[in-house]
Amino acid sequence: MIRNVDHIAIAVWDIDEALPYYTDVLGLPLVHDERLPSAGVRLAYVQAGNVMLQLVQPIGETAIRKHLEEKGEGLHHICFGVEDIPRTLGSLPGEQHAQVKMGGRSRRACFIGAKPNGVPIELSELEPYER
Repeated sequence: MIRNVDHIAIAVWDIDEALPYYTDVLGLPLVHDERLPSAGVRLAYVQAGNVMLQLVQPIGETAIRKHLEEKGEGLHHICFGVEDIPRTLGSLPGEQHAQVKMGGRSRRACFIGAKPNGVPIELSELEPYER
């Protein structure tokens, strides 16, 4: 069911200010930077070995802005890569009705309701979604 850890998301107020630490100090390569107006976020992905770190910046009045206002910058969620989100949701108790949306890197994604140990869980398909 779960194929890998796709990314670990870090909520930040400003990607342009946060990114140099990861790229210049830690030497991690930036692999993707995009804006998702429909989700109200800017996403930047840096490769950290076999997992990516995703910096998430609000670009509107969205849940990520509320999270930053309430909790400040830091860990936001962990994302697991799966082959097929609807099939995976069907095998997770109580998750069959989770809302699937287009996420970063043109992949379908969704947050599940369960938050084990208080950590939000996102699922993202391994391949870009072709309609």
